[in-house]
Amino acid sequence: PGDACFRGFGRRKGERRRKAVRGCIVSSDLSVLNLIIVKKGETDLPGLTDEEKPRLRGPKRASKIRKLFNLSKEDDVRKYVNTYRKTKEGKDGKTHSKAPKIQRLVTPLTLQRKRRRNHLKKERIAKKKVEQAEYHKLLMSRLKEQRERRSESLAKKRALRQASEASKGE
Repeated sequence: PGDACFRGFGRRKGERRRKAVRGCIVSSDLSVLNLIIVKKGETDLPGLTDEEKPRLRGPKRASKIRKLFNLSKEDDVRKYVNTYRKTKEGKDGKTHSKAPKIQRLVTPLTLQRKRRRNHLKKERIAKKKVEQAEYHKLLMSRLKEQRERRSESLAKKRALRQASEASKGE
């Protein structure tokens, strides 16, 4: 909704609107001009369209790597992240490769942690049920004692009242 020429969110109260679009005027006071090549002409632009540059970075998330290479769930994603793996030769003469860490990768360790979480949750629920039953038992016993004490005190009052009425009647 509306024109997204300025950052309307994340601004403090009273902070000025820093507009990214200033109409169609291109002059020397602009520091950056972002452009997109829509159509390729007859001649190449030097340093821009004359040479093919490989993509330095690819997807990092496991599901997105699967989507890019049309992999099934059974295929190992770690083999396909090597498309943008960097290799460097170390001081000892061996080649060391550096690859990004794959995010949201389901490993045996993550499954183990999930199992542990669920197990602990079940244990907590069971423990709570037992404690609740014990507390309910305690409450019932206390209520019973309270009722007995109350009935005893009422019986005493009744006996005292009857005794006093009997003494008045004589």
